Amino acid sequence: MRQRRRIFGALVAAAVAVSGVVVLGTASQVTAAPAGGTGTGYLHTSGSKIVDSTGATVRLTGINWFGMETDNKTFHGLWASRTWRQQLDQMAQLGYNTLRVPFSNDALKSDAKATGINDFTNPDLVGLSPLQILDKVVDYVGQKGMRVILDRHRPTSAGQTALWYTAGVPETTWISDWKALAQRYAGNTTVIGADLHNEPHAEGTNPAATGSCWGCGDTARDWRLAAERAGNAILGVQPNWLIFVEGVSCPSGGLSNVWDNDPTNDEDCGWWGGNLSKAGQFPVRLNVANRLVYSPHEYATSVYDQPWFSAPNYPANMPAIWDNYWGYLYKQNIAPIMMGEFGTTLANPVDKVWLENLMAYTGTGVNGMSFTYWSWNPNSGDTGGIVGDDWTTVNQAKQSILQPYLIPPTGGGTNPTTTTTTTTTGGGGTGACTTAWKLDNSWQGGFQGSLTVTNRATTAANPWQVTFTLPSGTTIGSGWNGTFTQSGTTVTVTAPSHAPSLGAGASVALGFTANGTTAAPASVKLNTSTCT
Repeated sequence: MRQRRRIFGALVAAAVAVSGVVVLGTASQVTAAPAGGTGTGYLHTSGSKIVDSTGATVRLTGINWFGMETDNKTFHGLWASRTWRQQLDQMAQLGYNTLRVPFSNDALKSDAKATGINDFTNPDLVGLSPLQILDKVVDYVGQKGMRVILDRHRPTSAGQTALWYTAGVPETTWISDWKALAQRYAGNTTVIGADLHNEPHAEGTNPAATGSCWGCGDTARDWRLAAERAGNAILGVQPNWLIFVEGVSCPSGGLSNVWDNDPTNDEDCGWWGGNLSKAGQFPVRLNVANRLVYSPHEYATSVYDQPWFSAPNYPANMPAIWDNYWGYLYKQNIAPIMMGEFGTTLANPVDKVWLENLMAYTGTGVNGMSFTYWSWNPNSGDTGGIVGDDWTTVNQAKQSILQPYLIPPTGGGTNPTTTTTTTTTGGGGTGACTTAWKLDNSWQGGFQGSLTVTNRATTAANPWQVTFTLPSGTTIGSGWNGTFTQSGTTVTVTAPSHAPSLGAGASVALGFTANGTTAAPASVKLNTSTCT
């Protein structure tokens, strides 16, 4: 069967048996995402575009961080030798502006326990429920100008399902849990929407199909109708959310007898969740206009060796295949596309060609299609991750292909990079220092940049502190890799508790967003050394 079965790496903790009902409560803090690449306020759609509350076009260029759908019931990698905030810092620094969070309904239960947390590196998460951890992540993601998409990945932590419901997790639970999540994050513009169910797909063999179909009219199997029911229930609670709807694998819901890679054949089957070929004929109808985003999945040979990868005209054949399955929705201005998952190990040269061509197909700049790459995690068995097994080292081969298409958090497109480097000596025990300023993005009323400060002394600055000035009226919006405070035009950045020392020859990259006139930091000091 043309299906993909993701094999996750070993979990660090055993499953915890849970039962009960969802008790979600209220998120602890409301965070408004800043203006820029991820937009201002809540998002909605306009034809094939996603736009913000001001009408500005937004492109979501994000990443998946999985684990909340597994037996751990929270993000994987919390067992690593770095904090959860450091991982999110790195995602933002690399240019990912959106976090897609897979979860299972098990993680939402009132007695759900989060496991696999290193109590030395992440002591602030110990004893928290999965939802309380999610609250903290949402809050910090919002501070960084990123957005969050919630993805109901599985009914239970046991595995993915062809249909959106099971005997143990009926449709009523699926919908009520979604409504509870929508209520939990109501008013928090960091959380922008619901990916209703991950990878509905075919099951059984035609004509005895038992899996998810599209447009077949059977309410027990028609994913399009189920998406309408859930989507409208969510919008009844939270009308500002986007509703992300994935495709199926085979429109009939069963494995077709025809598998000929013929773009004109309606029963040509594709990836789980990746076939939206019937959505034009049978669109998802929502009660609130301009909230629908179609979200296909697309994978490479490391997941399954589809016939089109060995076609004599590969990769020239791929745009027509993508057009057939989902690209036409974008190209015909029917609805936006947010490719919720795509990935590869890059072990096969064919996959590198696939990824390069797929990214080119999505388009460049803010008007391109949105996406969230699978995955941040290195322990995805069929794709690996952006980071390696140490949860720190970047897979540069993957990142280099994705990088030109990433719009950093709170960004607004590509701007020239301005770099200024100055060396000077100073007292106070820190000695010489250099600075380099990079303007990442700017928009009307604000900008984002990174100030790199290097300690050129022969001794460490411990603890380090950086100060600089901004023009009058320019204020820090958010910052990372240090604690930012501002008094008048002077900004002070103090070292985080987990990394207080800046060794001889070491650098720290202080990223921040600011509201006001775009300007490079001036009068930079490392402790008492002036770097001007």
